[in-house]
Amino acid sequence: MAKLDKVNDRDIAAAIQLGCRTMQCVFNADDDGVPFFRSLIEPETLLAHSEYHSESHVPGRHLNALLNAEDVLGLSLDEQAVDNHRRATLLSYSGPVALPMNRHEVGGPLINFCPHNLREGFHALYALAKYRDDAEARELAERSIADIGKLWSPDGGWDLPAIKDLGIDYMDSRGFIQSEGRMLGPLVKYYRATGYAPALELALALKEKAVDEFYLADGGFDQQRFDTSHSHSITCVLSSLAQLADLLGDGALMLQVMAFCEDGLWAMRDELGWSCESTVQKYSDHGEANNSGDILETALILGRWGFTEYYHDAERILRGHLLPSQVRDTSFIVDPPNPDGVDGLRDVADRHLGSYGFPAPYGHKSVGKGRGNLSFNMDIVGGTVASLCEAYREVVREEVTGHWVNMLFDHETDAVRVRSPYGGGGLTVAVLKAGPLFVRIPPWVDRANLKVEGAGEAPSWSDDYLFIAQPTVGRPIRIDFPLQEQELVLSERLHIRPIRVQMRGDAVVAMENFGADLTFFGAY
Repeated sequence: MAKLDKVNDRDIAAAIQLGCRTMQCVFNADDDGVPFFRSLIEPETLLAHSEYHSESHVPGRHLNALLNAEDVLGLSLDEQAVDNHRRATLLSYSGPVALPMNRHEVGGPLINFCPHNLREGFHALYALAKYRDDAEARELAERSIADIGKLWSPDGGWDLPAIKDLGIDYMDSRGFIQSEGRMLGPLVKYYRATGYAPALELALALKEKAVDEFYLADGGFDQQRFDTSHSHSITCVLSSLAQLADLLGDGALMLQVMAFCEDGLWAMRDELGWSCESTVQKYSDHGEANNSGDILETALILGRWGFTEYYHDAERILRGHLLPSQVRDTSFIVDPPNPDGVDGLRDVADRHLGSYGFPAPYGHKSVGKGRGNLSFNMDIVGGTVASLCEAYREVVREEVTGHWVNMLFDHETDAVRVRSPYGGGGLTVAVLKAGPLFVRIPPWVDRANLKVEGAGEAPSWSDDYLFIAQPTVGRPIRIDFPLQEQELVLSERLHIRPIRVQMRGDAVVAMENFGADLTFFGAY
């Protein structure tokens, strides 16, 4: 059994940077720089084109992540990589209507349309419009919204005869949630960035169908009603509804989102935020990292709305699953023979460094039947890194009410510097700009054993937050509490068998792995 190098579960920024590295080296030199979608490590080792998802899907995931990372971390991106993703996006929209489309094979005609990819198309156009002020991307997005209005309606679906007359091969996605519903989130982002009213109008139409037919007020999940087993589609529409509720200040919609989080979402996630690839899979612990990213984003929004237990959920998802499951050790990947110089066989190991895939809670490979292969499809790194960017924004927030430390990661802004208690030196917070300070204390902390030094005054409590009204600027405040040792059991409701986990605070110390290979933690 091979155990991989330990991941620093305190460093969100490092995970974002490494993921950005991956997204800037996935271009197919044999296809004019269009990004690869398919990844295989076992039984074959390769990167390859997908007739469903390469040019219509991957650029949106990657531009959304890369340009967000540039914004939150100030990263210097490879502009050629950004341009490659942009050119692939423009290729996907170069058909007879402004819909993201694909080719059957490299060099073939652009004729495949799969509604599943509408989300990714709008993610590309939104990111280019917001972060590059790209007039061509705006024109395409607005033309796409108009074309969708001509060819699709919430009640009638797609006008398939009209699509066929345009010479387009319609590649059906299963049901609204796995297809059109997915574009809700990037439409919300596009409206925030541009104020373009038809984007909000379409988003509201999608929301009405989603809450009337799928995410009902009781919060339950019904496999037949959702008409999809694709967990990522379910989780990304959920996070989209949370984004829309946040945009509108719609408390009723936010409570409906939370109702699904409290009930139906547990049909596809466990206590550490691992999420199954399929809601009907059996005899396997394999998951999908960008599902966990959607769950994380939803929790962050709920936390910001005052449901602070969701910040605790978010921190545990990050420490216990998402950060450890990134590929930071590629020693298990052996590059294949490549006598003909095929780009999809070149530097496969190195190009996977920083990627995300279909992890079990304990490692890259599930015991049981698994997926039948080991894979890290290139879209998943984009989805996961974009979620990490949202987490990075949320670690510390500066509001009119003061400075809010919401998750206990190493972090520094121009207003606050945080040193995580997981580094061994206790939690320290230094306010760099005058203002009240709120520090969220995890629910497993015994408040009677909590000690505060350097505050200059006796702190008080505001719900889950330690509150210091007038911290001294530049003076570190040390907040000491033991990181509680506890055992967590991941239920067999979703896993092959119960999985025992040894926790220290919200970090995993060890986990049962049943002899699996390529594990993230020590064996429990």
